[in-house]
Amino acid sequence: MKRFVFIIAILFAFQTLSAQMFTKERVTNSVDNIDQKFLTWGYFIGYNQYDFNFDYNQNLKDIQVETTGGFHLGLIGDMRINNYLNLRLEPGVFFTTRNLKYDESYFNGMDFNNSDLLREVKSTYVHIPLLLKISTKRINNFKPFIVGGFSTALNLSSNQDNPNDNSAGEFRMTKNNYFYEIGFGIDMYLLYFKFTPSIRGIFSIKDENIRDVDPNSPWTGNIAKMQTRGVFINFTFQ
Repeated sequence: MKRFVFIIAILFAFQTLSAQMFTKERVTNSVDNIDQKFLTWGYFIGYNQYDFNFDYNQNLKDIQVETTGGFHLGLIGDMRINNYLNLRLEPGVFFTTRNLKYDESYFNGMDFNNSDLLREVKSTYVHIPLLLKISTKRINNFKPFIVGGFSTALNLSSNQDNPNDNSAGEFRMTKNNYFYEIGFGIDMYLLYFKFTPSIRGIFSIKDENIRDVDPNSPWTGNIAKMQTRGVFINFTFQ
């Protein structure tokens, strides 16, 4: 269903663009004025893929992260600074799942079963970035840009306050996190709205792991630092 929505959005945009893409004709309707407004609004949907970056205390085999695609959606508030700079607030809700696979060497001398080697980490983030968008001069009906900034996120599935840890099958993370973000995209001026596909990388600047009660826990004892990183593909409508 998620892929179907993305395909429909892309096909709709490019069907509208087909008559404009390689011509010098400019769009003549009200969407032409959108870049001159001090404040504009919109929404986005997209695809995300989250990962973890680990630093270790000992030289054991890496924890393998199996990533799965996630879905997100949110709102956009855009403040025009000048013809080339915009300040943007993009609050959204992001859903993702990561599976952590441990090597048997982590359980050396301990009794374990196959379920101990796997931890499913489901996350639901309320993600709020503040971004600076730097655009080029508009070329016909296209305007490329780069974007960067900082963000905060509330992980509603963190298990931070759960008294149970991995010994009871619960992998815990911090509830609050902070990121820096950087990406690029292109504004496409259609007949009735502005459509923007973009791609962005996010990188956590905070250790998110909550250690188990046992300091020698096979699940968290060797983790010096655990930080989220990810890729967002956004489809924006303004």
